Amino acid sequence: MRKKILSLVLSALMAGSLLVGCGNSSGSASGSPASGDNSVAASSNEGGSSGASDGEIKIGVSIWSSTDVLGSQCKMIIDQAANALGVQVQYVDQGHVSEKVTASVEQLCAAGCQGIIICNSSDTEMASAIKTCNDNGVYLAQFFRIISEENSADIYKAATDSEYYVGAVHENEPENGEKLVQILLDKGDRNIGLIGWEQGDATWLGRWEGYKAGVEKWNSEHPDDKAVLSEPQYAGTSSEGGSKAAEALMSANPDLDALIPAGGGGDPLQGAIAAVERAGKTDSIDIVSTDFLPDLGERLANGSMAGESGGHYCDPLFAFMAVYNAIKGNYTGNAGKFEDINFPYLYVASPEDYADYEKYFVDQLPYTDEELVEMSKLDMEGLKKKAASLSIEDAAARSGK
Repeated sequence: MRKKILSLVLSALMAGSLLVGCGNSSGSASGSPASGDNSVAASSNEGGSSGASDGEIKIGVSIWSSTDVLGSQCKMIIDQAANALGVQVQYVDQGHVSEKVTASVEQLCAAGCQGIIICNSSDTEMASAIKTCNDNGVYLAQFFRIISEENSADIYKAATDSEYYVGAVHENEPENGEKLVQILLDKGDRNIGLIGWEQGDATWLGRWEGYKAGVEKWNSEHPDDKAVLSEPQYAGTSSEGGSKAAEALMSANPDLDALIPAGGGGDPLQGAIAAVERAGKTDSIDIVSTDFLPDLGERLANGSMAGESGGHYCDPLFAFMAVYNAIKGNYTGNAGKFEDINFPYLYVASPEDYADYEKYFVDQLPYTDEELVEMSKLDMEGLKKKAASLSIEDAAARSGK
């Protein structure tokens, strides 16, 4: 078995980004082609790309960061799939800055990508992204995100009407929020501080909805033992932001006994943990979050983390596979249909829970090259079933260990 490939590869990715210019916060793009060709095309891809051969396929990735905890995990699994399929990949880190998000799509189209997967920061950015891809005949899929039909009806319709918008891969965020709150409530926590990342982000709003629902349910069932959830302190996606938000919440509420850094790639969580440690409150403030840290097992053991949802770095893998099949001409008639791929979170609340996750998602990746090739042949319904089935138990069964 390979030794702790996650932590080693994360370090290699960060070092590699300095060498090839990949994933810097200014939004520059870099190629990661399996073919070894590092050239970047300057002209936009006009017209469709149906029926392209694998060696000619280039897929762009617009991501907040390809070097933070979660982003580097996403890059690792995408790169593995690209190498298995002989596909070129190009990354643009946009920091969830709106103008950089929309510019990243234009940049990737101009670089000759036939397909793009994107983690946007708000629905409004998708209006421009969809139009750019329509104009250039480039397929587009979201990961970790979905367009809200209720709050962004016009953009949702534009996605549905587009011949090039393939769909969205995302998690059930309200359910995620409820389950994380329940971990804290089961541990006896009643004064919970909340740290958000970007106001208006659909994923954040879904999680917040779940946190509130979990607290409201508890309070209705335990009227004599009520819990309180604070209003969110916003941290952005930086460690410094997470630290300042945690400090503000601890200062405002001396009775605070739990924190939920809602997400943002892992860096805000690390900042919040550091702030609690500096305050000497690791034993009195439980922390739960989303996006697994590489040292989560140790943190569950020493008490600096009480539980976490994550293991979802394969989410962009399924967006990648959906776009790959669209480029290959295997998905037709996308216009008029919004494809929705739901991906499950994994939950851990003890060192024992994490040990099982570590065995099949850290010490090794959950899919082999052969399995990735087979996955690339699935139709959309098959891809949805494959995504929904991923679990620690599923990975263990397939590994035969």
